[in-house]
Amino acid sequence: MSAYSEVFRQLDVLLTKHRAFWQFMPFACKGYPWQQHMPALSDWLDQLSDDEIACLLQDAEKLRDAIRPFLPDAELLFELAALPVLPKVSDGLSSLPRGLDTGVPGRKWHQIQAFQDVLPSHGLSWLEWCAGKGHLGRILAAMHQTPVTSLEWQQSLCDDGQAMATQLSLPMTFIQGDAFSPESAQLIQPEQHAVALHACGDLHVTLLRQVAARKGRAVSVSPCCYHLIRNAVYQPLSADAKSSQLTLSKHDLKMPLQETVTAGERVRKQRFVEVSYRLGFDALQQSLKFSEAYLPVPNVQKALLNEGFEAFCRWAAEKKGLCLPEDVNFRHWQQAGEKRFKQIERMELVRQIFRRPLELWLVYDRAIFMESAGYQVRVGTFCGKPVTPRNILIHAQLENEWNSAP
Repeated sequence: MSAYSEVFRQLDVLLTKHRAFWQFMPFACKGYPWQQHMPALSDWLDQLSDDEIACLLQDAEKLRDAIRPFLPDAELLFELAALPVLPKVSDGLSSLPRGLDTGVPGRKWHQIQAFQDVLPSHGLSWLEWCAGKGHLGRILAAMHQTPVTSLEWQQSLCDDGQAMATQLSLPMTFIQGDAFSPESAQLIQPEQHAVALHACGDLHVTLLRQVAARKGRAVSVSPCCYHLIRNAVYQPLSADAKSSQLTLSKHDLKMPLQETVTAGERVRKQRFVEVSYRLGFDALQQSLKFSEAYLPVPNVQKALLNEGFEAFCRWAAEKKGLCLPEDVNFRHWQQAGEKRFKQIERMELVRQIFRRPLELWLVYDRAIFMESAGYQVRVGTFCGKPVTPRNILIHAQLENEWNSAP
C-alpha cells in the first residue's frame, strides 16, 4: 500500500470536482466560467479592490479564509497541500574549498545548498542529471569525496564544468549526451545516487523511469516545468493517476509554475501593461472578425511596451499577418484590455487555490510510481518558497537508510 495513495485520492477527488474553477484558459474567457452556478463568488470578486487582490495573491492563508464561504473545500485543499520540511543531514559547507560558487547567482547557490543539505548520504557515487555546468555536482564531490558523473546536453557547458572541476581537483566527469537516449540510460548504475535539481518535465520523469528500470540504489529530484513534455497531454506514471478522470493539457501543467511569489512594484506594473495590451489587441482583432478565439502573439521586447498601445497593436498585427484599418480607436480598445485584465486577475485569484494541490497531484503520481517499483519514498520541502517556489524534493531509495539531522 502506497504511503501517498490516500492523499493523492483526496486531491484527485477535489481537483476533479472543482474543475470549473481551475481547468480553463482565462485569456479565452469572456466572463467567469462559474457565473451561472455561483454568481455570489463572481459578485465578491468584482467587489475586491486591486490592492485586496494583490494582498490575497501573496497570502495563502488569507485567501483560503476569504474564499471558504464560496468554496468550503478550500480548507481541505490547503491541508492536503501541506508538506513536511525535510531535515538537514549536512551542514559542512563552511569547510569546503573556496571557489565552488564561482559563476553561480546568489539565489541559485542558496537553492543548491538547501538541496544538498537534505540529501541522505549513502556513500555512493553520484549521477548529476541535466547538470549544466555542474554547480550541484561540485558541492556533492567536495562534500562527500565520491565520484560525480555529470550528464549535460550542451557541450560548451560540459567544457566549462569540467574545467572548473579540474581546477578544484574534484572527482567529476562530464559527459555530453541526450537525457532521452539509450546511451544516457546506460549511465545509471545500481550502486549510485542519481540527482536532478529542477530538471524540466519529461527530463526528470525519464530519470525516475530509468532509475526504476535499472534498480539504481537512490534518486533525488526536485521537479520543475511540468508542462515541458513530448506528448500533447500528460501521461500518468502510477496506476492511481492512470485511473483518474483528469486529463491534463500543457496549459494545465503550467498552472503550478504560475503560483504568485512576491514581486516588486515595477514588475507588477510591467505585467499589467503587457497583459492588458495583449487583451486589448485581442478584443480589437475579434471585433474586426479576424478570429473568434483568443489570438496569442509572440513574446515582445519590453522596450516596445514603452511606445504605447497603438505601437504594440501594429507590431502584433504585423506578426500575425493582419491589416488594421486606419480609423481604429486605440484608446477604446486599450481600456477594454485593462478591464479584461482586472477580471482575469480575479479568475487567477480563484485558480491560485488549486495551484499547489495540482502540483502535489503530479508529485505524488511520481512518488507512487517509485513505490510501486520497490522504492521507499519521502516527499517534502528542502527550502522556503522565497528561495524558490519549486521547493519540493522527491527522494526514493531501495533500502530504508534515512539519516537524521545531527
